[in-house]
Amino acid sequence: MGALDGKIAVVTGGTSGIGEGVAKAFVLEGAKVVITGRREEEGRALEKQIGVRFVRADVAIEADVRAMVDKTVEWFGRVDCLVNNAGIPSPMTSITEIDVATIDQILAVNVRGVVLGIKHAAPVMISQRSGSVINIGSVAGIRGGISAHIYSASKGAVQALTRSAAAELGEKGIRVNCISPGAIVTGIFGKNAGLEGSKADRATGVVKERFATIQPIPRAGLPDDIAQAAVFLASDGSGFVNGQDIVVDGGMTSVTRGWSAIVAGRAEMARLIKEAATTL
Repeated sequence: MGALDGKIAVVTGGTSGIGEGVAKAFVLEGAKVVITGRREEEGRALEKQIGVRFVRADVAIEADVRAMVDKTVEWFGRVDCLVNNAGIPSPMTSITEIDVATIDQILAVNVRGVVLGIKHAAPVMISQRSGSVINIGSVAGIRGGISAHIYSASKGAVQALTRSAAAELGEKGIRVNCISPGAIVTGIFGKNAGLEGSKADRATGVVKERFATIQPIPRAGLPDDIAQAAVFLASDGSGFVNGQDIVVDGGMTSVTRGWSAIVAGRAEMARLIKEAATTL
């Protein structure tokens, strides 16, 4: 018997990385899962591989998010859990060099996408008098000097939105929580280095090696580390947990590093990723 038997879950950004890991863990725990993303080929492949349903959606577009929820209800009649995972990185540039287009793009996906997900899933959950919303934040929203400025700002907004939405929706039987990952091995770092999505997902060896040394636990974080926290928050075992940010970072936020060290480290990792990508 799984922790999520009979539950219906939607995972945005579910075609790779943390979202894919969450979807796999949810299926193993007995949930019916709908994943969304912009990469249809990867989504259709996962339908066959792990038994999920796929809906092509861009979370920055309200019509896509509405359709994502409507399709889930059409298929399964309810939504028990929404994992707002879809997100994009921003380049590690000086605050003096950030362009407005980058600001708008990051906030549209990382913040507006989360707001829209809650907006359209909440009415279904309110009618059920139950539900769990899990937003994926980042340690970059907690500590300075970990990631790019606009990305950090977007994740700080997600953490604040979690608390605010939890205050309203908790009264209606819906829990809203956040998971803030630390250094997790995903393709997002390859994308930041300029690689195309599917190629970035395959160029994770360098990331895993680099991330093994930046927190007290001497290994890189993996998508399943976040997925197991998500299973807890989606399950009835977390029925009294609301408005919280669970940090899953191997102790990363207990260590202090400066902005310059992080920028230099990211630049070196991007160089190594590009070098490794030539062999893919």
